[in-house]
Amino acid sequence: MPMVRVRADRASVRIYAGTELVKVHARVAPGKRSTDPSDYPMGKDVAAVRDVASLIASAKKCGVNVGIYAERLLAVPLPWTRMRLVYALLRLCKKFGNGRVEAICQSALAFDVVDVQRVARMLEAAKTPASPSTGERTVVALPAPRFARSTEHFATRMPAAAATKEEA
Repeated sequence: MPMVRVRADRASVRIYAGTELVKVHARVAPGKRSTDPSDYPMGKDVAAVRDVASLIASAKKCGVNVGIYAERLLAVPLPWTRMRLVYALLRLCKKFGNGRVEAICQSALAFDVVDVQRVARMLEAAKTPASPSTGERTVVALPAPRFARSTEHFATRMPAAAATKEEA
């Protein structure tokens, strides 16, 4: 394995592996960074360069409201701090399907709820409607509620003194 060396001058930064020139980057101001998307595998360059626009475009492919939801998530001064939330939203689309996530995002936007964790909980709590297996319908007895009282508790009773006067 050859040793990697880096040389910097006023205009560029050169990276060598042994004696072979590997990469040349232009110098940037202190505290800034220079990222070349071609150095990353296809599909990983979006995360490397923090490309918010392509992330919103991929969210819009999942649905109109999913795209609006992603835009609302990234509408902060430092949008790359929220990119993981949009990735989580896109994973929900793969897991639950675009239609279900689209419907949940639409209702969440109607109530101005911009929280991916809440959308995930809503999707997990949602049950798929059960389809009847046969044409027969049956009555299912439900268990009594926890604090249910018997019907005798609510029956009106006459006081003992009033009952004896009426009998006489």
